[in-house]
Amino acid sequence: MADNPSFVLQKINTVKFEDRPVPELKSEKDVLVAIKQTGICGSDVHYYTHGAIGSFIVKAPMVLGHESAGEIVKVGAAVKSLKIGDRVALEPGVPCYFCKQCKAGRYNLCPEMAFAATPPFDGTLARYYVLPEDMCVLLPDHVSLEEGALIEPLSVGVHSVRRAGVSAGQSVVVFGAGPAGLLIGAVAKAFGASTIVAVDIQQDRLDLAKRVAATHTFIPSRSDSADVSASKIIALLGGNPPDVAIDASGVEPSIKTAIAVLKQGGTYVQVGMGAPQISFPITDFTVKEILASGSFRYGPGDYELAVKLVATGLVNVKDLITHRVKFTDAEKAFKLVMDPSAGAVKVLIAGPE
Repeated sequence: MADNPSFVLQKINTVKFEDRPVPELKSEKDVLVAIKQTGICGSDVHYYTHGAIGSFIVKAPMVLGHESAGEIVKVGAAVKSLKIGDRVALEPGVPCYFCKQCKAGRYNLCPEMAFAATPPFDGTLARYYVLPEDMCVLLPDHVSLEEGALIEPLSVGVHSVRRAGVSAGQSVVVFGAGPAGLLIGAVAKAFGASTIVAVDIQQDRLDLAKRVAATHTFIPSRSDSADVSASKIIALLGGNPPDVAIDASGVEPSIKTAIAVLKQGGTYVQVGMGAPQISFPITDFTVKEILASGSFRYGPGDYELAVKLVATGLVNVKDLITHRVKFTDAEKAFKLVMDPSAGAVKVLIAGPE
C-alpha cells in the first residue's frame, strides 16, 4: 500500500516527494512508527550538497533524515515493552547483534550497521518508519515529540562526555558551538563539570552556549597560533589548564589548540569530522601523556540517559530549536540550515499531515 509520503534525495541538490509503500515489519520484534518530528543534521545536508560522506556514496534515491521521534502505530507479535500509542525517540541505527563488536557492547562500531539516511539505507523523513523494539526509547508524558527528535544529537553528546570520563568539579573546553558542541557542553554540565568553555568563531553561537551551559566563551583569532589561543583560554581559567578538551568542530586549528590547552595527563575526545588527514602536535600530545579517544555516534544506554537528562530538566534541548517547518516545506528546512544569515541551530520538520 502506497501511503507513505517520503522526502527523497535523487542526486546532489535534487530532492522530491514520493509516495512510497508503507514499510512492513521485518520481524516479530519490530514496530512501525508514525514519524512526527525530525531534525536536520549536518550529515543530511552533506549528502544533499555532496552526495557522499567518505566511502558512503549515494548511488540511488535515498530518503533523508535520522533525528526523529514519533508514535507507535503497529507492533510485532513478540514486542513486550512498547504498545500502540506510545511516543518514542528513534535510535536510527540497527546493528547486526551478532558480531564481536555487538557482543562486546559496542554496537555503534558494528561493521554491518544499517543506519538511517546513510547509503544504501533510507532515512526517517517519511510518514512511517520501521525499527526493532529495542531501538525505540519511550518518552515520558511530559517530554514533547520535538524534544524527542533532539534525543539523537543529545545522545552524541552523552556518548562523547562518557568517553571523556567527565566528573564533578572538572573543567571542560568544547571546540565548536554548533548543535553537537552545545549539547556536549550541556551534558558536561549535567555530569557535574564546574567550568565549561565554549570555543567558536561565531558570537551568536557563543551567546547561545552561555544560555545552554558555558561558564566562559572564547573566539580565537585567525592570526593566532594554537599555542597563543591555548594560553588565552588558560588565562580565562585563572591560569589553570583544563581537565578535558572535546572537539566538535573537526577543524585542524581547533584540534591543535585542544592539545595545547590541556593539562598534563588531560583527556581529549574527538567528535567532529573534518579533513580526513591533518597535521597533529604529536610531541605535545606525547609529553603531556594525554589520554585520547574518538567518539562515534552512541552506544548502549546513551539514548536512555539522554531521555532522562531531558525528562529531569538537567538538559534543556528546546533552547536549540530555532525553526519549525511543515513536511511539505522540507527542502526549505535544508536551505535554512545552509544559509548562515538564517541563524539556524536546529530546524525541525513536522511529520506528514
